[in-house]
Amino acid sequence: MADFDKVDLTNCDREPIHLLGAIQQPGFLIAVSTDWIIARVSNNIRDLLGMAPADLIGTPLPDYVSANFLHDLRNRISLLAEPDMVERLFACPLGPSGQIYDVAVHFSDGQIIIEAEPGTAAGGDSTNAVRAMMSRLDRTKDLTAFYREGARQVRALLGYDRVMVYKFAATGAGAVVAEACKPGIGSFLGLNYPASDIPKQARALYKRNLVRVIRDVNAEPVPIVPSIDGAGKRIDLSLSILRSVSPIHIEYLKNMGVAASLSISIIVNDELWGLFACHHYAPRAPTFERRSVCELFAEMFAMRLESRERRLISEYEQRARDISDQLLGAVASDETLLQDPDWLGDILTSAIPADGVGVWINGNYAFSGIVPPTEDFRRIVRALNALAAGRVYTTDHIGGLVDGAHAFADQVAGLLAIPISRSPRDYVILFRRELKQSVRWAGDPHKPIEYGPNGPRLTPRESFAEWQETVEGHAEPFTPSQIRVAETLRATLIEVVLRLADEAAAERRVSTARQEMLIAELNHRVRNILGVIRGLIRQSQPDSPEVQEFVRLVDGRIHALARAHNQITDDHWGPAPLGALIEAEAAAFAADRQSAILAEGEPTLLNPQAYSTMALVIHELVTNSTKYGSLSGEGEVHIGWSRDDSGDLTLVWQEVGGPPVTPPRRKGFGTTIVNRSVPYDLGGKARIDYAVDGVRATFVIPARHVSEARNLQGSAIQLPKPTVSSQKAVDPTLIGQKSVLLVEDSLIIALDAEDILNRFGASVSTASTPEAAHDLLDNSRFDFAILDINLGDQTSFGVADRLRELGTSYFFASGYGEQASLPMEHRSATVVQKPYTTHNIAKAIEEVFG
Repeated sequence: MADFDKVDLTNCDREPIHLLGAIQQPGFLIAVSTDWIIARVSNNIRDLLGMAPADLIGTPLPDYVSANFLHDLRNRISLLAEPDMVERLFACPLGPSGQIYDVAVHFSDGQIIIEAEPGTAAGGDSTNAVRAMMSRLDRTKDLTAFYREGARQVRALLGYDRVMVYKFAATGAGAVVAEACKPGIGSFLGLNYPASDIPKQARALYKRNLVRVIRDVNAEPVPIVPSIDGAGKRIDLSLSILRSVSPIHIEYLKNMGVAASLSISIIVNDELWGLFACHHYAPRAPTFERRSVCELFAEMFAMRLESRERRLISEYEQRARDISDQLLGAVASDETLLQDPDWLGDILTSAIPADGVGVWINGNYAFSGIVPPTEDFRRIVRALNALAAGRVYTTDHIGGLVDGAHAFADQVAGLLAIPISRSPRDYVILFRRELKQSVRWAGDPHKPIEYGPNGPRLTPRESFAEWQETVEGHAEPFTPSQIRVAETLRATLIEVVLRLADEAAAERRVSTARQEMLIAELNHRVRNILGVIRGLIRQSQPDSPEVQEFVRLVDGRIHALARAHNQITDDHWGPAPLGALIEAEAAAFAADRQSAILAEGEPTLLNPQAYSTMALVIHELVTNSTKYGSLSGEGEVHIGWSRDDSGDLTLVWQEVGGPPVTPPRRKGFGTTIVNRSVPYDLGGKARIDYAVDGVRATFVIPARHVSEARNLQGSAIQLPKPTVSSQKAVDPTLIGQKSVLLVEDSLIIALDAEDILNRFGASVSTASTPEAAHDLLDNSRFDFAILDINLGDQTSFGVADRLRELGTSYFFASGYGEQASLPMEHRSATVVQKPYTTHNIAKAIEEVFG
């Protein structure tokens, strides 16, 4: 069946002219140049013209053929517009005797090759013959019957003992998929032939020269003379209809017992799909006309085959698209189906046959049907990621992808992986079980190399006895159509995953917004409550100095908690920087002294519970140091922190340069906070040493309350000497005699704000509702206004609109602080975060009046 047409002849000990420059007989060849001078002829030309080849070389062709033939020949040559074209003339009388010949003409290396072989005077109706053949072919119901009918039609036309439809696999091996033969000679149907039987160079030639005929394996080839031209080139007979074949192939056919053969190429999608392979056990020579009819039939056969395959693929892919739409619609209504391998397996395997499905999404996996063991599935996913291919991957031998696959090859042996995300990828993987099969070969495909008369590469196969091979560790391969369907499903699955991701992101955004709104609302309420508590304490204090001192202490502690609350809610109730806590306490108590609180440590975050606890602890330490320690004079406080190997945070407070220290004679509430808060609330440790040269306190906060602030720049925090204080002394000239409109719906908070404003020298008019504020504006003019944004179920934006029209300055106040949502026309206004303090009111007034 093979045809070694262009092989390496380095070790060939036979005359190469038989392969590269010889034709079969009967028939002759003439090569002419464009000016009709004979350049080469076959050695049997004397049989036609009665003249020796040497006498013809270099003479004009018109001296030996009729004018009519020359005219027809030139017309045919004018039709050779494309490479590899061959034109035909039938029933042409040639030579002195007027014998009828069929003629073929083509170009080769700038020369015109004219070939002739004996023909018949009366030609058949080839058009009707092909029409009848195609009619029978079109009535077949499936591809198996289609192949079989094609073989029957070729045998009926050419009369060979055996006609086979031989199909190439992607590996180059071939298989007999249909056969028509005379009874009693056995069957080759289902036999496989290794790729080496028809090497690549022979297959390339089959694409150029569609019909190849060997009339008699025992006939002697006829050489072309001269064997080489003046440029030292041999004649190229790739398109010749009479070209002789390799002696290797002749020996191959003899080993099969074949005396004559013919092959017709089947070209589908511009590729060599297969052959009509014809064998005869006696010499046989179908006419050129009959062979031409069969060539036309083979071209029509290939077109019908391509059409049928495309129709089947189209129908299959349409079903796949329907399944894809079904998958998309189902997941749209129930996204959990994507992680249900049983449902997903039913959907996918209805489009691509498989025995099991594995789903890998975000490191989670689920299985349905026959799949590899879990750890092997993980190895397969890792191997797929290493391929770095964002397309469908398939193999019929998992052992070629991961080592050790033989351990589970009896369960699954092939896979098709559909990536459904970016790298590292998520996958839906279809598995196929091992397909143990006996492959029938026409002889042992693994036969050892044999050294024969033509060298190690050219020894033809001698044994064609059926040989069976059991194939293990492989699955049925996924077809190109199934791979294309997998690509379609991949696009659908990615669309589903992206849509689910978008929906999840949208839900997270809504949830985050809802959470932020809830936190902001709680924060607002907490700040208002703290403001009310501070106002109650301040408004309730009598004239007793002891009680006033108590009120001051409680107010400071509440304010410390308020500051901590502000900081841990700035990032939506999350960890807050330790450095910011210390800085806030330092700023709150630095205005009355010139000493410094210096802090240094790696950027560190405390969770909300630890942050609130340490806020009280640091506040008490600062308060005590301000009254009795280094901050009461010219001393300093050094604060440092670091984390140990276990992640626990150690914070050290060291006072230096202050007055001599004596341990407290009684244990007050502040001392209790410092000593017991960290051990009791956080499960940590606290130790205070009242050394004479300065108090030293050490606190150990467990690692679960601490995290590194990776987003903070710098390796350490060095706090500057603070310059701002919430205990800022009242400046009576800050406002002077200005009139102020205060809009606040909480009486206690309003009283607290009035006290602060009165100490600044202002006259205050207070309203608790927008309506009351408008009544005041109807009767009075104000220098500026403070507007609480949220007034029960109303806002103060309408009052702000009117103040804007009147040209009156104003700023807002809110428990939401900077998170408060302002209308566009008021976005530039200052917002004071409640509770009111001397500091934040003074700062806002300075901003308003520049």
